[in-house]
Amino acid sequence: MASTVKILLVDDHVLFRSGVRALLNDEIGLEVVGEAGDGEEAIDKARKLKPDVMVMDLSMPDTNGFETLRRLAALGSDVRVLVLTMHGPDEYLLPALDAGAAGFLSKTSADDDLVSAIRMVARGDAYLPSGGAQLLLNRFKNGTSEPQSSTEAKLAELSAREEEVLALTAEGFSSSEIGKKLFISPKTVDTYRTRIMKKLDLRHRSELVRFALKSGLLRDV
Repeated sequence: MASTVKILLVDDHVLFRSGVRALLNDEIGLEVVGEAGDGEEAIDKARKLKPDVMVMDLSMPDTNGFETLRRLAALGSDVRVLVLTMHGPDEYLLPALDAGAAGFLSKTSADDDLVSAIRMVARGDAYLPSGGAQLLLNRFKNGTSEPQSSTEAKLAELSAREEEVLALTAEGFSSSEIGKKLFISPKTVDTYRTRIMKKLDLRHRSELVRFALKSGLLRDV
């Protein structure tokens, strides 16, 4: 991650974007490099500006947030998308993660949590709202996960240390925090995480959380 996190704001309300920009401009290490009012414009500016993080609403005219997420994934974009929405996580968190979001935050929590959420997503970690891990756990308890035998086969490909990194990532710890717990450097943690994603054939960090829940590495929280 670069020393300055480049951010693209995507929301169809100009006044809201202005308020978020003002909030972020006061933060050291964060830079708003552009704004977009809908998904089409967001995709175009993501190509041109190459932001590190896209802060995006779900409800927009024409191309909405879900379609934008899917198209960015299809294009192989490296931008990490933090969903910032008025919709509650009970209904929208899981679909957003499935579409490729790296984090989910309610607009009502933006004043307190937006900056930390952006920094976490920029590091490559998944940002979940309060209760988010439980929602994921409930999904797999209800039988919507892949067959356990397939999950167990994939888990067997990981070393004991890779399992530790995977579990701690799913619990929401950053690379630095994981490094301190395991007495290794944050860079080594990132190397392990990259290796894990390759072994499990995963594209997004949020998928690591879902796999940890399915495999039993992450219990009730």
